Amino acid sequence: MTHTTKQSQMILVVEDEPAIADSIIYALKTEGFETRWVTTGNDALKCVATDYPTLIILDVGLPDVSGFDVCRELRRQYNTPIIFLTARKDDIDQVLGLELGADDYIVKPFSPRVLTARIRARLRNAENALPKQETSGDTDPIFSVNKEAQSITLSGTRLDLSRYEYRILQLLISHPGRIYSRSQLMDLVWEEPDRSYDRTVDTHIKTIRQKITAIDENCDPIKTHRGMGYSLSLIH
Repeated sequence: MTHTTKQSQMILVVEDEPAIADSIIYALKTEGFETRWVTTGNDALKCVATDYPTLIILDVGLPDVSGFDVCRELRRQYNTPIIFLTARKDDIDQVLGLELGADDYIVKPFSPRVLTARIRARLRNAENALPKQETSGDTDPIFSVNKEAQSITLSGTRLDLSRYEYRILQLLISHPGRIYSRSQLMDLVWEEPDRSYDRTVDTHIKTIRQKITAIDENCDPIKTHRGMGYSLSLIH
């Protein structure tokens, strides 16, 4: 069982017009992106929950629900970059889309080269951005991920992580607040999950926690959800 697709940058295209979807997908594949294509908002929500796209291109006028509603629902759970690509060009629609949490708003007809340039810009911003912080009485943990070096620093100090420890923590940092079950972590992180065991995940989580507290004894961002799995919280 290979996992190369899960390590690549996969773009989810939510568009009900086949001709437009074909144009988008062709432009993305030309630039080296993997793609998934769905035609409804409900299918988009299902795909995000199972395939974990790197970025979402979202139409507003979908056959089942509004793209605005899809964006609103996604923002309750995910920080995945969202770009609206729609024929709705009124200022009020653009303002609404951005206020709902979209990262960009592109009006049809569109230039494929401009679209791919906007996508790359959003992905660069997502990789370079520090996790969002909320106001609290404590200092929030600041993680910085270097994907090329496969390293993670905590408040400027590099964590000494094994390959799988890095992959687990990088996944949790990428989706703060999202709960991953043991089986999901096994499937997303290990090359051969069928040969591993659930307790392997527990052992790696325990070791990651120890390495984090070795840098900051008051920092415990990985939360255990009994019967569900693990998540990363930016507030401690």
